[in-house]
Amino acid sequence: MAVIEKFLGRQVEIPEDRQYYAKQGLWAKPENGHLIFGFTEPALVLAGGINDLDWLVGEEVLVKPGQDVVFAITGKILYIDSPLQGTIFFNSEVKQNLSLTREDPYGKGWLFRIKPDAGMADAGQNLTDAHEYMECLKGSEGFKNPDGLKGGVSGICKAVYSGIREQKF
Repeated sequence: MAVIEKFLGRQVEIPEDRQYYAKQGLWAKPENGHLIFGFTEPALVLAGGINDLDWLVGEEVLVKPGQDVVFAITGKILYIDSPLQGTIFFNSEVKQNLSLTREDPYGKGWLFRIKPDAGMADAGQNLTDAHEYMECLKGSEGFKNPDGLKGGVSGICKAVYSGIREQKF
Protein backbone atom coordinates (compact mmCIF):
# COMPACT_ATOMS: atom_id res chain seq x y z
CA MET A 1 0.00 0.00 0.00
CA ALA A 2 1.42 3.36 -1.02
CA VAL A 3 0.62 6.20 1.39
CA ILE A 4 0.79 9.95 0.86
CA GLU A 5 1.11 11.44 4.33
CA LYS A 6 0.03 14.97 3.44
CA PHE A 7 -2.34 15.41 0.51
CA LEU A 8 -4.53 18.50 0.80
CA GLY A 9 -4.38 18.16 4.58
CA ARG A 10 -5.15 14.42 4.67
CA GLN A 11 -3.39 11.09 4.54
CA VAL A 12 -4.46 9.05 1.51
CA GLU A 13 -3.74 5.50 0.42
CA ILE A 14 -3.14 4.06 -3.03
CA PRO A 15 -3.29 0.24 -3.12
CA GLU A 16 -0.51 -1.29 -5.19
CA ASP A 17 -2.63 -4.30 -6.20
CA ARG A 18 -4.67 -2.24 -8.67
CA GLN A 19 -4.36 -0.28 -11.85
CA TYR A 20 -5.41 3.34 -12.26
CA TYR A 21 -7.28 5.43 -14.80
CA ALA A 22 -5.46 8.61 -13.82
CA LYS A 23 -7.48 10.89 -16.15
CA GLN A 24 -10.58 10.33 -14.02
CA GLY A 25 -9.06 9.41 -10.63
CA LEU A 26 -10.35 5.84 -10.78
CA TRP A 27 -8.85 2.59 -9.57
CA ALA A 28 -9.40 -0.66 -11.47
CA LYS A 29 -9.24 -4.20 -10.18
CA PRO A 30 -9.77 -7.40 -12.17
CA GLU A 31 -12.33 -9.81 -10.73
CA ASN A 32 -14.10 -12.77 -12.38
CA GLY A 33 -13.53 -11.57 -15.95
CA HIS A 34 -14.58 -7.98 -15.16
CA LEU A 35 -12.68 -4.82 -14.28
CA ILE A 36 -14.18 -3.06 -11.26
CA PHE A 37 -13.78 0.74 -11.06
CA GLY A 38 -14.11 3.20 -8.18
CA PHE A 39 -12.83 6.60 -7.07
CA THR A 40 -9.38 6.72 -5.49
CA GLU A 41 -8.90 8.42 -2.11
CA PRO A 42 -6.86 11.26 -3.69
CA ALA A 43 -9.63 11.88 -6.26
CA LEU A 44 -12.24 11.99 -3.49
CA VAL A 45 -10.15 14.44 -1.45
CA LEU A 46 -9.61 16.68 -4.49
CA ALA A 47 -13.33 16.56 -5.36
CA GLY A 48 -14.43 17.28 -1.78
CA GLY A 49 -16.46 14.08 -1.57
CA ILE A 50 -19.48 12.84 -3.51
CA ASN A 51 -22.84 14.55 -2.97
CA ASP A 52 -24.84 12.72 -5.64
CA LEU A 53 -24.41 10.11 -8.40
CA ASP A 54 -26.39 9.14 -11.43
CA TRP A 55 -25.86 6.57 -14.14
CA LEU A 56 -25.80 7.97 -17.67
CA VAL A 57 -26.30 4.64 -19.44
CA GLY A 58 -28.42 1.61 -18.69
CA GLU A 59 -27.36 -1.55 -16.91
CA GLU A 60 -25.71 -4.22 -19.09
CA VAL A 61 -25.21 -1.79 -21.98
CA LEU A 62 -22.20 -1.88 -24.31
CA VAL A 63 -20.04 1.21 -23.65
CA LYS A 64 -17.10 2.56 -25.63
CA PRO A 65 -13.89 4.16 -24.35
CA GLY A 66 -14.47 7.84 -23.55
CA GLN A 67 -18.25 7.47 -23.32
CA ASP A 68 -19.75 9.26 -20.29
CA VAL A 69 -21.20 6.65 -17.93
CA VAL A 70 -21.48 8.35 -14.50
CA PHE A 71 -22.58 11.84 -13.50
CA ALA A 72 -21.25 12.90 -10.08
CA ILE A 73 -21.92 16.03 -8.09
CA THR A 74 -19.02 16.95 -5.82
CA GLY A 75 -17.75 20.45 -5.22
CA LYS A 76 -17.96 20.41 -9.03
CA ILE A 77 -19.92 18.48 -11.61
CA LEU A 78 -18.01 15.48 -12.95
CA TYR A 79 -18.69 13.31 -15.94
CA ILE A 80 -16.90 9.99 -15.58
CA ASP A 81 -16.14 8.23 -18.83
CA SER A 82 -15.57 4.59 -19.56
CA PRO A 83 -11.90 3.61 -19.72
CA LEU A 84 -12.61 0.71 -22.08
CA GLN A 85 -15.14 -1.00 -24.32
CA GLY A 86 -17.38 -3.61 -22.83
CA THR A 87 -20.63 -4.33 -21.01
CA ILE A 88 -21.18 -2.15 -17.94
CA PHE A 89 -22.79 -3.02 -14.60
CA PHE A 90 -23.37 -0.51 -11.78
CA ASN A 91 -23.13 -0.68 -7.99
CA SER A 92 -26.69 0.22 -6.97
CA GLU A 93 -25.68 0.01 -3.29
CA VAL A 94 -23.26 2.95 -3.60
CA LYS A 95 -25.91 5.12 -5.28
CA GLN A 96 -28.24 4.58 -2.29
CA ASN A 97 -25.44 5.01 0.27
CA LEU A 98 -22.92 7.58 -1.00
CA SER A 99 -20.92 7.36 2.24
CA LEU A 100 -19.51 4.04 0.97
CA THR A 101 -17.32 5.99 -1.46
CA ARG A 102 -15.74 7.79 1.51
CA GLU A 103 -15.76 4.99 4.10
CA ASP A 104 -14.64 2.12 1.85
CA PRO A 105 -13.44 3.58 -1.48
CA TYR A 106 -11.39 0.51 -2.39
CA GLY A 107 -14.03 -2.02 -1.36
CA LYS A 108 -17.81 -1.56 -1.18
CA GLY A 109 -17.53 1.99 -2.58
CA TRP A 110 -16.89 0.86 -6.17
CA LEU A 111 -18.92 2.57 -8.92
CA PHE A 112 -19.16 0.20 -11.87
CA ARG A 113 -17.68 -2.89 -13.43
CA ILE A 114 -17.08 -3.64 -17.07
CA LYS A 115 -16.80 -6.97 -18.82
CA PRO A 116 -14.25 -6.06 -21.51
CA ASP A 117 -14.95 -6.95 -25.14
CA ALA A 118 -11.24 -7.33 -25.87
CA GLY A 119 -10.54 -9.71 -22.99
CA MET A 120 -8.66 -8.96 -19.80
CA ALA A 121 -5.17 -8.91 -21.33
CA ASP A 122 -5.96 -5.99 -23.66
CA ALA A 123 -8.43 -4.21 -21.36
CA GLY A 124 -5.89 -2.34 -19.23
CA GLN A 125 -3.90 -0.67 -22.01
CA ASN A 126 -4.73 2.88 -20.87
CA LEU A 127 -4.37 2.09 -17.16
CA THR A 128 -1.28 2.81 -15.03
CA ASP A 129 0.21 1.20 -11.94
CA ALA A 130 0.22 2.78 -8.46
CA HIS A 131 3.67 4.37 -8.93
CA GLU A 132 2.69 6.05 -12.21
CA TYR A 133 -0.58 7.23 -10.67
CA MET A 134 1.34 8.85 -7.79
CA GLU A 135 3.56 10.59 -10.35
CA CYS A 136 0.43 11.96 -12.07
CA LEU A 137 -0.80 13.33 -8.73
CA LYS A 138 2.39 15.33 -8.13
CA GLY A 139 1.07 18.20 -10.27
CA SER A 140 -2.27 18.29 -8.42
CA GLU A 141 -3.51 20.72 -5.78
CA GLY A 142 -3.16 17.91 -3.23
CA PHE A 143 0.65 17.90 -3.53
CA LYS A 144 0.93 21.66 -4.04
CA ASN A 145 -1.09 22.30 -0.89
CA PRO A 146 -0.10 19.41 1.44
CA ASP A 147 -1.49 21.08 4.56
CA GLY A 148 -4.87 21.86 2.98
CA LEU A 149 -4.60 25.62 3.50
CA LYS A 150 -7.76 27.60 2.68
CA GLY A 151 -7.34 29.53 -0.53
CA GLY A 152 -4.79 27.03 -1.82
CA VAL A 153 -1.25 27.99 -2.59
CA SER A 154 -1.58 30.15 -5.68
CA GLY A 155 -0.67 33.81 -5.35
CA ILE A 156 -3.95 34.86 -6.94
CA CYS A 157 -6.04 32.84 -4.46
CA LYS A 158 -4.09 34.21 -1.52
CA ALA A 159 -4.56 37.78 -2.82
CA VAL A 160 -8.30 37.27 -3.24
CA TYR A 161 -8.73 35.72 0.23
CA SER A 162 -6.59 38.47 1.81
CA GLY A 163 -8.58 41.15 -0.01
CA ILE A 164 -11.91 39.67 1.10
CA ARG A 165 -10.72 39.48 4.71
CA GLU A 166 -9.81 43.17 4.70
CA GLN A 167 -13.05 44.43 3.14
CA LYS A 168 -15.45 46.42 5.30
CA PHE A 169 -19.13 45.91 4.73
